[in-house]
Amino acid sequence: MKMLENETIRLRALEPEDLEILYKWENDTTLWEYGNTLTPFSRFVLRQYLENATLDIFEAKQIRMIVEDKATKRPAGTIDLYDFEPYHNRAGIGILIDDSFQQKSYATQALEMMKDYSFRFLKLGQIYAFIPTMNLPSIHLFRKCSFVESGLLKNWNKTTEGVEDVFIYQCFAKMPLI
Repeated sequence: MKMLENETIRLRALEPEDLEILYKWENDTTLWEYGNTLTPFSRFVLRQYLENATLDIFEAKQIRMIVEDKATKRPAGTIDLYDFEPYHNRAGIGILIDDSFQQKSYATQALEMMKDYSFRFLKLGQIYAFIPTMNLPSIHLFRKCSFVESGLLKNWNKTTEGVEDVFIYQCFAKMPLI
């Protein structure tokens, strides 16, 4: 089986045709509290981002892939490696699955594929995620995919209700890589 696909989904590079769906996801204000977005993104800015998404992870220090439903060839979400640190063999990871594709195990499949890519291909020793303590679906997802809670950042994220604590979850390669 190929590393970045299975019978249901594939993780693929960003394409210019993804502009409208990225515009929708990036400007969904209900998701902003889970990340660091403070203002809307214009189509112009996203078009520039797509044009520059050709840099590899060693140059850009990040990679974003589309989670694509193979049956319909529609984008179901995105999965990102960010803050890539080749010297320390680690990267952060984030995932978004569109509401219309949730509850179909796409998040679990995509996260497992990205773990495999991170550990087997990029030879990372660990990947980590910052998850707000109130984001129970994400906590469940990352635990299901063998991430372990390793810390708590107090008053880390501002929300519309005040501030929120954030868990750090880590997943380690089976063998330490040196």
